[in-house]
Amino acid sequence: MKGKEVRAMAVPEMQEKMEELYKELMKYNAQVATGTSPKNPDKIRRAKKTIAQMKTILHERKTQPGVNKLKNEAGQASLSGSKEVLKK
Repeated sequence: MKGKEVRAMAVPEMQEKMEELYKELMKYNAQVATGTSPKNPDKIRRAKKTIAQMKTILHERKTQPGVNKLKNEAGQASLSGSKEVLKK
């Protein structure tokens, strides 16, 4: 799956896809553990890579909105809100 496709997904859809990939990866790992070679070894690598991309994007989506609120027009972090809390 490409990065653009992953970024276009909604969070619930992404979580469902991650569950599917985890199940698929577990199946492949069981095949390797029993000594059977998987039909397509590249699928293991792609599943791991896609899961990592999804985790990264989910983390970005959780952290970005808070960062954008703290930035002022110049692009620097605004500390005025925290100074007011300290004065009180």
